[in-house]
Amino acid sequence: MHAPSRLVIPPTFEGRPLPHPDEPVFDQGLAFDVETLLNRRQVLRAMGYGAVGAGLFALVGCGPAISSATPGATAGGALPTSSATLAECTTIPEETAGPYPGDGTNGPDVLNQSGVVRADIRSSFGSSTMVASGVPLTIRLAILDLAKRCAPIDGAAVYLWHCDQAGRYSLYSAGATNENYLRGVQAAGADGIVTFTSIFPACYPGRWPHIHFEVYPSLEKATDAGNKIATSQIALPEDICSQVYTTSGYEQSVQNLAGVSLARDNVFGDDGGVHELGAISGAIASGLTVDLSVPVQA
Repeated sequence: MHAPSRLVIPPTFEGRPLPHPDEPVFDQGLAFDVETLLNRRQVLRAMGYGAVGAGLFALVGCGPAISSATPGATAGGALPTSSATLAECTTIPEETAGPYPGDGTNGPDVLNQSGVVRADIRSSFGSSTMVASGVPLTIRLAILDLAKRCAPIDGAAVYLWHCDQAGRYSLYSAGATNENYLRGVQAAGADGIVTFTSIFPACYPGRWPHIHFEVYPSLEKATDAGNKIATSQIALPEDICSQVYTTSGYEQSVQNLAGVSLARDNVFGDDGGVHELGAISGAIASGLTVDLSVPVQA
């Protein structure tokens, strides 16, 4: 029997196979978008969110979304050069930064530290060189301007952070207070995309598996939390979490995941994370990728 760490996950979105696996989730065609819309409505009704207005899910043309300079890429790799049309153009929900932001609003502040601007956030920077272990995860966010029909925002910056394989947050948790791994800042290019190399976060008691981020108008503005224009979180899909947590180092996450749900989560529970659920591709053995479009009021 093959070990779980060698499991290959076919490209899916919300549990459904992608009809065009070599294209990003945002470019799967109108039929796929409509099915996604209907599925989300059904899920929300089942969770008791029937009062949510239909306007929240209106299919609108929002212009180009995620794109990349790497042609011919497959799911889990760089995104194709062709622009994709978003099914929804709705402001990313504003969420709490939580108790461990590291942006100076609750104790430690890494935003002014040399080395925080980086793509690979697995290691600590500065006096420590500790590297966080876990299943490799590439995190890609497309920062989009809601006022311009979700056109990419050239030069926007993102500060991103999340817990480690054991559920600890650097700078705050016991055993990690002298570390600053799994935190970093990136600036978007003309395509609006920021990319971080990281590891799959744990599930700790009381919270659905997630990733925190703050959006800033520019890299220069990303040195002060007072300049942020959005604060939100990425919700990670349950099926992928379940598979990752069978691998070595995530043992406690299996039990923790069984005790939480999107519907009961104190952040995503108001709408089931409908606008924050990341699209996963890739394989556990070689690395996963999570993609999310982030429309903001620039």
